[in-house]
Amino acid sequence: SSSAASDVYKRQVTKRAPVVRKTTQKRTFFATVMTQEKIKNVMTKNVKLVGPDTTIQEAARKMKESDSGFLPIGKDDKLQGTVTDRDIVIRCIAEGADPKSTTVSKAMSNDIVYCFEDQDLRDAKKIMGEKQIRRLPVLNRDKRLVGVVSLGDLSEDTNVDDAVSKISKDTGKPSQTEGKKHP
Repeated sequence: SSSAASDVYKRQVTKRAPVVRKTTQKRTFFATVMTQEKIKNVMTKNVKLVGPDTTIQEAARKMKESDSGFLPIGKDDKLQGTVTDRDIVIRCIAEGADPKSTTVSKAMSNDIVYCFEDQDLRDAKKIMGEKQIRRLPVLNRDKRLVGVVSLGDLSEDTNVDDAVSKISKDTGKPSQTEGKKHP
């Protein structure tokens, strides 16, 4: 009887092992496929630029309507900068600026970081991790704004946890939005 129980145990162990290996192989395959996917396939499209003369009150209203803490700033699909809800609070409200008369040009980051729509998702993830940012404007090769990619747009198969850990790490320095300047 103990030999019969041992045989049943051996069969169960043998049956489970290949399933675990197949799952691991499948997950690796999907992670590889997903990291080769293009940014244009996952980005948020139809993103509207806000002009640099827009008041921070109107910008905050647009953020509320779109349920986003980020707005690209520019004219005619030409990106000039970005503004976040944090930028508005730190650079304007905390300094006593009037939201009804202060424009987003006073709060926006001029040194913007961006990617191109035909780049791989792993490129966006790398940029976001290195620059510690959560949203990335997406340009076409004519340097016109065509979308925004955010951490939420990246699937869990692209190791978004790695990107989040890099973005959220405590460097002891204030966060910066330095990077490529848009001409």
